[in-house]
Amino acid sequence: MSSTELPFVPPANVLPRVAAVRVAEGERLRSVQLPGVTLTVRSRPPAREGLPPALYVHGLGGSSQNWSALMPLLTDAVDSEAVDLPGFGDSPPPDDGDYSITGHARAIVRYLDAAGRGPVHLFGNSLGGAVATRVAAARPDLVRTLTLVSPALPEIRVQRTAVPTGLLALPGVASLFTRLTKEWTAEQRVRGVMALCYGDPGRVTPEGFRNAVEEMERRMRLPYFWDAMARSARGIVNAYTVGGQHGLWRQAERVLAPTLLIYGGRDQLVGFRMAQKAARAFRNSRLLTLPEAGHVAMMEYPETVAGAFRELLRDTGQPAGGGRDARSARGAAEGAGGPAGSARERAVGADVAGDGGAGESTGG
Repeated sequence: MSSTELPFVPPANVLPRVAAVRVAEGERLRSVQLPGVTLTVRSRPPAREGLPPALYVHGLGGSSQNWSALMPLLTDAVDSEAVDLPGFGDSPPPDDGDYSITGHARAIVRYLDAAGRGPVHLFGNSLGGAVATRVAAARPDLVRTLTLVSPALPEIRVQRTAVPTGLLALPGVASLFTRLTKEWTAEQRVRGVMALCYGDPGRVTPEGFRNAVEEMERRMRLPYFWDAMARSARGIVNAYTVGGQHGLWRQAERVLAPTLLIYGGRDQLVGFRMAQKAARAFRNSRLLTLPEAGHVAMMEYPETVAGAFRELLRDTGQPAGGGRDARSARGAAEGAGGPAGSARERAVGADVAGDGGAGESTGG
């Protein structure tokens, strides 16, 4: 390994004592151990039993808390769970150090197979949107509908404001940035993130800002924080360069689930101009554009996003309950192929392995 490459931070390290992850009133947090990965899952009890399951996947540098504003608005429509991707939120790094889009997608598939919750209404933002697209293309039996908020799909001309994030993928940049910003306070970091991700940072409440600062302070004490950020950024860049059947746009064309696309007019990370291309790529899609929103519309305009999702359910005839029907459909799709997560999961790995996942697991 050259001196400019990122050192791998194994999940077995003894981690320093850090503050507990915030759990909003009505939410629950639990840890789920799976082969090769441990995921933290945030949930909110549904208004009644039998509602169809939903799973939310956050973006680069985010966590399951990114969905805490949206989940309460949908308790009467779905049974909500939000996952912390490996190395983010309260989830430790994956055992193999694989932070590629493939690696994250594999973690989602493993969780859904193990939990038996599929098919789900799958949500994804930014990096999570790319991960959700890959899951929906490779495992249509696991996805009822797909809702993508500013998905990180390949752009030929990346916005200038998105360049610094992409530079994290370069060897040595994360450690250089850490040194250059070591005097920055958590409050300064959060203000920078909000200025980048929100169309109007003024929409963040004082309580929301304090919570974000506390979470930033907690994350900065984790030894693998920048490693997870840099390797996941590298995973996005690698996925952007892959063509053919493994390309994300080609996989978007394969998605069968009804898809809701949400783009913000003030998004500084995902180009607003990509909205129409996405609407053409996803065969069964509808597009919601929010001119005043930034990169995280589900945090800035949760009521609008919830309303659009409800319209998707109504217009596509999705049931408001029927967990048993969902499990039956999943069982029929799996057939007699053996235990969940075996042959099916290997098929997913082969199908989505084109984004440089193996390279990521060895330090790129």
